[in-house]
Amino acid sequence: MLISITNTAEPATDLGFLLHKNPSNLHSADLSFGKAHVFYTDAEPHRCTACLLLELDPVQLVRGAQQLEDYVNDRPYVSSSFLTVAISRIFGTALSGICQKRPELVTQPLPLEISVAVLRARGDQDLLPQLFEPLGYRVASKTLPLDPHFPEWGDSRYVSLNLQAEVTVHDALSHLYVLLPVLDDHKHYYIGDAEVDKLLRHGEGWLSRHPRRQLIVQRYLRRKPDLMNAAFARLLDEESAAVEAGETSTEQSALAEKDLERPMTLHTQRLNQVAGRLKELGARSVLDLGCGEGKLLRRLLADHAIERIAGMDVSHRSLEIASARLRLDRMSERQRKRIQLFQGSLLYRDNRLAGFDAAALVEVIEHLDPPRLAALERVVFEFARPQHILITTPNREYNALFPTLPAGKFRHGDHRFEWTRAEFTTWAQATAARFAYQVRFEPVGPVDEQHGAPSQMALFTLPQAVSA
Repeated sequence: MLISITNTAEPATDLGFLLHKNPSNLHSADLSFGKAHVFYTDAEPHRCTACLLLELDPVQLVRGAQQLEDYVNDRPYVSSSFLTVAISRIFGTALSGICQKRPELVTQPLPLEISVAVLRARGDQDLLPQLFEPLGYRVASKTLPLDPHFPEWGDSRYVSLNLQAEVTVHDALSHLYVLLPVLDDHKHYYIGDAEVDKLLRHGEGWLSRHPRRQLIVQRYLRRKPDLMNAAFARLLDEESAAVEAGETSTEQSALAEKDLERPMTLHTQRLNQVAGRLKELGARSVLDLGCGEGKLLRRLLADHAIERIAGMDVSHRSLEIASARLRLDRMSERQRKRIQLFQGSLLYRDNRLAGFDAAALVEVIEHLDPPRLAALERVVFEFARPQHILITTPNREYNALFPTLPAGKFRHGDHRFEWTRAEFTTWAQATAARFAYQVRFEPVGPVDEQHGAPSQMALFTLPQAVSA
């Protein structure tokens, strides 16, 4: 099975940075069901095409089976859930919306052309535009003959698919990850609670508004009623969270902040970048401080390498919404043991915060009065003292680029301050020195030459963790 992605925005070879695959090399990886290869058929400034070829071994898949029909099927060449697993494994960093070397590219829409060589439409060729056109794609498909040498045999149930759109690579991969198995209407692996998390994580920002979302959920989850009900309930939660929370003035400010940042999908990229860094650090236990309604927690739960997760927030209502969205009451016992939610304040020492590999504070510190930061520093850096601490906060310099934000105003009505890059660097370096951490900085979101990125992240690490 073969899929190709072409970029024609100069320099087109930026596609290599986004996919984390050098156009000059052949990249191969062994999977449990075959082998995947990434290669480039074009790598010029005006056009760059990356191809993902998946070689499936059907004999290996059914080794030990006794019936011949188990070996004779269309799985080796039809784009299906095998291909989405390969996308997740081979392009996992791009699928998470991370590009460390060129972070400004992640949220940049590109003129992409995507070709899927063979797709089983199962008589649903009319469904192709219904699924992809609402996402901004121009859709073209061609029915493949049963055998080109015997046209009298007629057409097969397979098509080739071509998509064109101005879209980010991250969004394009997310759309393919969800919709290819929907079109094939089959999955080769067990469908459980984790599939709901995958669907909503990769469908974030578009699935809840898609006109065929009911069919997408049904097919992606193989029509399992309990899983479908959980997915629809969580989609409904996302739509009505503001109503459920009473739309207090603080929550209205939070919605206004998200509306302000939405054109750059900053909120999603911020969460993806933090989750990606935690994965790279190999953290087995993670503490989300100021977890809010659980969007980062949902990403952490999907990473099965993380054995212990805790979310703390001062708002009891936010924790209730997080619990509902994560469906804690419906989790398996094994999954439920991985996560704990509790109410608490970052201004007071709390023994429950000790013993974690990593802690994340995503857009939290700016909600505290500056004189109270000293208390937070001791609670997190001195008493909890995880090996790694990730802190993100807005970059005030970037506010000038938001056309609807009045000069001198903060993005959120509850913000007590918003730091420039220099101010954040000064605070982070002083805090690191005081508590014997090392610190490095990363932009979050598209980087403007003059104003920097919309958000900024500091990654604190204990020296012994670096040497290890």
